[in-house]
Amino acid sequence: MELIKSIKKNTIFLLLITIVILFFVLKDDFNNITTTLSRMDYKFIIIAIIFWLLSIILKGYINYKTVNNKKQISLKEAIKHNAITQFFNGITPFSSGGQPMEIYMLTEHSISGAKATTITIQNFIFYQVALVLYGLLAVTYNAIFHIFPKVPLLGKLTLIGFLINTLVAIALFVITFSPKFTKKVTNIIIKLLVKLKIIKDEKKTAEKWNLKLEEFHSSAKVLRKRKLLFIEGVIINLISLTCLYIVPLFIVYSLHNYTSLNIADTLTSSAYVLIIGAFVPIPGASGGIEYGFLKFFGNFITGTNLSAILIIWRFITYYLGLIIGALAFSLEKKGD
Repeated sequence: MELIKSIKKNTIFLLLITIVILFFVLKDDFNNITTTLSRMDYKFIIIAIIFWLLSIILKGYINYKTVNNKKQISLKEAIKHNAITQFFNGITPFSSGGQPMEIYMLTEHSISGAKATTITIQNFIFYQVALVLYGLLAVTYNAIFHIFPKVPLLGKLTLIGFLINTLVAIALFVITFSPKFTKKVTNIIIKLLVKLKIIKDEKKTAEKWNLKLEEFHSSAKVLRKRKLLFIEGVIINLISLTCLYIVPLFIVYSLHNYTSLNIADTLTSSAYVLIIGAFVPIPGASGGIEYGFLKFFGNFITGTNLSAILIIWRFITYYLGLIIGALAFSLEKKGD
């Protein structure tokens, strides 16, 4: 019951944010934007949706491979779980609700809580490594070709975001290969936070974090034994990110514009936009991610067309996921 109340509360909040964002996007040029939307070649919009769906299916596939037991979960169920995970990520700040829900859904398939946690952590490692590799390519490409001359501040924020993701990836590997060192560092940080009176119960906090580190280390040990799974997981996440990042290109094509954007500029711009989204503590990074999209893609598209592209892109990559995830969650609840 508490979960349903939380979903309703977050959904209402998202609707209000969406209305505000649409107001600011449409208020200065409503008629021209709606006319532009009506003249789109919807063949390309369908292609954009297909690529977005592929990104969801690919992530579901690697979840299925990580479970490594067809009797416990089917590919279809793994894809449905990923859709539900996307929904809970979309309605919670910093995408914090997806992983707990993923663990819960796995335990509903007779998978132990420890194994479900291990699977979720492994999938996080795959995604984080792929994200850093993609970010490295995007930052390198922009450093060479300087495709964002108009957005120096956002460019710097993106670089900070990339460095944060890189540090997270490095931390993952430190925990993987040096659990004793990680435990010592964690205990030092906890003692410091106790002295600063940020943490009250040192023993309880230390036990909690040591347990989390042990869970993570167990997951990492499994991955070290399944090296091919690690490589496959990272590659599939890279392909999934590519499918997601390429979506704006087909939306631009739907406006009969085949020259303003190329594949490399699209992938780099999308990577930058989603890194900016990580700074926004609002469900779906609403507001910040739209602003980032307008600024980065505004280097290639302007005016009414840019606003129209933003609306379609945001619907496909965010709101469509919320709708499908909510339907999948509803069916999951009915099946219980």
